Amino acid sequence: MRIGEIAALVGVTPRAVRHYHQSGLLPEPPRRANGYREYGIRDAVLLARIRRLTELGLGLDEVRGALADDEGRGLVEVLRELEADLARQEAVIRERRERLAALLDRARDGLLPAEGPVSEEIGELLAGLGPASDSPMAAKDREILALLDTVVPEEERARLIGMLHGTAEYAHEVYARLDDLAEAAPDDPRVAEAARVLAAALPDEAGWEPPAEGADGLADVFFGDLAPAQSAAVRLALRLVQERQHERKEGER
Repeated sequence: MRIGEIAALVGVTPRAVRHYHQSGLLPEPPRRANGYREYGIRDAVLLARIRRLTELGLGLDEVRGALADDEGRGLVEVLRELEADLARQEAVIRERRERLAALLDRARDGLLPAEGPVSEEIGELLAGLGPASDSPMAAKDREILALLDTVVPEEERARLIGMLHGTAEYAHEVYARLDDLAEAAPDDPRVAEAARVLAAALPDEAGWEPPAEGADGLADVFFGDLAPAQSAAVRLALRLVQERQHERKEGER
């Protein structure tokens, strides 16, 4: 058989056959005097086995390992690994479909936030902030919450959401003061007052020392989107909360 004939017999393309030769999966057959490859029945059987393994989802290295064991022991092991991998994929797909179903239900009820599909927890937090307003700072805050929903691990996200619950009642005043700082200098006296209002809205657990620029990617994204005076106010507020937390712990001793 010529390359086109064996390819047609097994149900692959001549290009695939050449690729398997180059990958070392299918040994090169002897060539005729005119230089054409001459394939036999054993080549067809091996090519068919390669096709079946690749259709099961095995990579070429996995196929090579399966073919290396003539008694099939390697094949059984690889197939078990593939079965476990497919089970994991099924679980992920099932979870995604459940989340999608919940989002569809919320969308039908008109409860899906403008930021798009987010987890139920973040959706509730956004709903607590009220409808999107004309405040640029409020819009940024909602965008950051939607970003956290994607990039922060679930356990850490739950901790952050727990800290932020209860802050919605202060949102209007906080946003208004931070919006006023959009064109201000970092040493503007309003920075300290905005920091005080924001610190009062945050729970003690939110206190932390913001990392230096370039030290934390997520923090850089957040602070980089703020005006200089706004960034100064938020950083000061976090330090004020940290100091308040320290004073409370000292008082409990």
